Amino acid sequence: MSYKSDLYQQVILDHNRKPRNFHAMQGATHTCEGFNPLCGDRLTVYLKLNPAGVIDEVSFTGSGCAISKSSASMMTSNLKGKTEAQAREMLASFRKMVTGEAENADEERLGKLSIFTGVKEYPSRVKCATLAWHTMACALDRSGSTTSD
Repeated sequence: MSYKSDLYQQVILDHNRKPRNFHAMQGATHTCEGFNPLCGDRLTVYLKLNPAGVIDEVSFTGSGCAISKSSASMMTSNLKGKTEAQAREMLASFRKMVTGEAENADEERLGKLSIFTGVKEYPSRVKCATLAWHTMACALDRSGSTTSD
């Protein structure tokens, strides 16, 4: 096993066992439920945006596979302090990376999130990795509904 794949497994397992920001947020200004009908992963993303459009707090709840839960955990850790526009840019870069469309600049911009680059080798897992991200975008859109993107 290569160092990169070993690190990937360790990070995924750590965030799956001890997800960061895993709680229902009281006083959230934006929420959305996400559902992956292919595998049954289901989560809710909670955001608290300040009047300047900066994400002050972000959390999630739900259940799903290790990829889904660890992606949500790492996403929430990386979105705090970002603007809505920066969060959407991160979603676009993350999606490109896990689908194999990313250029090096996209992966570099994602920092620790680039650990998910290996997902592109498993197309059936792309929805697992992106579920939290699409749910976050749904919450930012203020639709308050359920997304299955």
